[in-house]
Amino acid sequence: MRAGYGMLYLVFLLREFPHRHEIWGPGSPWTPALAEQLFGQTGWNSILTLSDSPAYFELCYVTALFTSALFMLGWRTRAVSVLFAVVVTSFHARAIFMTDGGDNLILLMAIYLVFTACGRRWSLDARRNRLKTARAGSGPASVRRFPSPQLRDARNTLTTVVHNCGIFVMAAEVCFLYGSAGLYKVQGASWGAGTALHYVLNLELFQPWPAISHLADDHAVLIAIASYGTVLLQVAFPFVLFGRLKYPVLGMLLGMHVCIAVVMGLPLFSGAMIVADAVFLPDRFYTSLGHLCRRAAQRTGALRPAPGQPGPGSVPPQGRTRLPDPRQRAASPRA
Repeated sequence: MRAGYGMLYLVFLLREFPHRHEIWGPGSPWTPALAEQLFGQTGWNSILTLSDSPAYFELCYVTALFTSALFMLGWRTRAVSVLFAVVVTSFHARAIFMTDGGDNLILLMAIYLVFTACGRRWSLDARRNRLKTARAGSGPASVRRFPSPQLRDARNTLTTVVHNCGIFVMAAEVCFLYGSAGLYKVQGASWGAGTALHYVLNLELFQPWPAISHLADDHAVLIAIASYGTVLLQVAFPFVLFGRLKYPVLGMLLGMHVCIAVVMGLPLFSGAMIVADAVFLPDRFYTSLGHLCRRAAQRTGALRPAPGQPGPGSVPPQGRTRLPDPRQRAASPRA
């Protein structure tokens, strides 16, 4: 989730780079003075309104780009996660009328990720810790950070509890999102009649490729099935999380979000939802995914062990190397 949301926000800032002055800059129609007035009512705040200088805005934008990239890579995650949450909050509050559901979800997840240990795996922090452990194992014993084992155990327990609470809140957020969206759709007459997607496909705002929208709209039966299926998936999602139905439902939701991104032109919203759904995948899924990638790399020849090094599937010889007995060496015939 850390890598996903960091990458999404980095791509988002890069995509809007030519239009940054019109959206968040001092020359935006929604001026900093208007934003300050809205902050007094909503309680939001933004670092972008601290100065009207164009140079200050450019500095903030470059900082946001680097922060998103570092958060995606997992460099000094504890500090960068806080900075990433500040960046997302500031850009969201500065032009709140330019946001949609995807921006709201990224904002919430950026805040929740601050309380998680999201740099423990697949990050530069994890790589640095592995190298540090390898060096400590081959060199002299390093000085412990905590002089007392009780303090170290208390720190680990607190980190685990806060991390698990953050994951639970993110999972509950996704459940509330899907459940409320499905129940809200049930109240609409067009969703009950199976014609809601017909009207969506004929809105010019959601027609990046009109030919695809018109082609999909020509199949009335498929439109009705997709409408009812969308409502059923969203309402049933919170109730299938503790059974085997979770995985096919997650697969169908993935397909639904891909269709939304392509047909309706909402890649940021779809990407935010896909990354949020990843919180329900267990650790063994990512472990098996890593094994599959390594096997595929070995089959294609992209990953081969170095000469003299054991492959990933072989076990190196265990124990200490035994030296030949001096008596046997003396008794052995000479060439």
